[in-house]
Amino acid sequence: MTRPRDPAAERRWRPDTQAVRGGLARSPLGETSEALHLTSGFVYDSAQEAADAFAGESDHHRYTRAGNPTLDVLEERLALLEGAEAARTTASGMAAVFNALASLVRTGDRIVASRALFGSCHEILTTILPRFGVTCDLVDGHDLGQWEAALATPATAVFLETPSNPMLDLVDLTAVCELAHAAGARVVVDNIVATPVLQRPLELGADVVVYSTTKHMDGHGRTLGGAVLGSAAYVEAELNPLLQHTGPTMSPFTAWVVLKGLETLRMRVERMAAAALELAAWLEGQPGVTAVRHPWLPSHPQHDLARAQMSGGGTLVTVELAGGRAAAFALLDALRLIDVSNNLGDSRTLAVHPATTTHLRIGAEERARTGISEGVVRLSVGLEDVDDLREDLADALAAPSGSGHDA
Repeated sequence: MTRPRDPAAERRWRPDTQAVRGGLARSPLGETSEALHLTSGFVYDSAQEAADAFAGESDHHRYTRAGNPTLDVLEERLALLEGAEAARTTASGMAAVFNALASLVRTGDRIVASRALFGSCHEILTTILPRFGVTCDLVDGHDLGQWEAALATPATAVFLETPSNPMLDLVDLTAVCELAHAAGARVVVDNIVATPVLQRPLELGADVVVYSTTKHMDGHGRTLGGAVLGSAAYVEAELNPLLQHTGPTMSPFTAWVVLKGLETLRMRVERMAAAALELAAWLEGQPGVTAVRHPWLPSHPQHDLARAQMSGGGTLVTVELAGGRAAAFALLDALRLIDVSNNLGDSRTLAVHPATTTHLRIGAEERARTGISEGVVRLSVGLEDVDDLREDLADALAAPSGSGHDA
């Protein structure tokens, strides 16, 4: 016999223990690692048992689209790490964002959002949801006055990233959540950059938190996945019906891989964040670099807010080069250790030019409003030796520019 779970004890465990053991329900075989239930459906001992399962009168699994033991473990563990009552996983981070918002709004409703958003999030808010009669007003997330003006009239939902990708702008979560709740809105926070290791938005007043588990939670560039976390009432009554009937289901194999990633999440994020801060401070003094963004740098315009609501500055560093696109492309092309890739939160350090990749489709005007110039390069710092990363960047910065790309 294997020991039964004690959910109350798991809530008392500290985060590092939760990351390794939270939600673990061993099968009768007593496996050490979490079991991988790679199955689409489940069988019943009788017709009545099947009927009871579909009537909600038993906890017997019915179909992986509606639940799976491996997904259960991951969802329990994510909820513990986030300090949430419940969590549900999805096939990608964007599926998490869309379904979190779609579960809250109806035709005629209004969303207020920070304009500093990942490109696909911007598309959902400004193109996809308006097709269904949902309006969205964008504000500069760092400007509390704009939030006050936008939320002076009723709204249904607020959506934001803090820190934002790629410019690492911050939103005062406590203040905005108070304004949102007074306007009748629930707050959805994309916490992908900070992770639950460095920031827990629910503790600052948010109602729903979304993640791409593709990033730091997997942490090794292997899988696509997402998660939505919030109160048990919200997850069961509003989110679950949408997920079950539209089917953006995470695969059990992906869930198993992410569970392995969670075991080392804190160690990786804290080491990567320390390296990112070291590189950011060094980059500030390099020729041709006109600006460096990292929340823990004293030069960051919201440094005090970052220190107040985050326990670390995160794993991203954003630099702006004086030579525009030509200089940015020359830097990327000259890198020999760091890879050019649009992912983030990977164990490998990655670099990307947001204006021509992740934020291309939001348009030049919106990029300009959020500070994404042609000279901006985003670095996602990994687990390599920081001296090797510094040497690679130094060599690339010193390489001749004018690689043939347009400025």
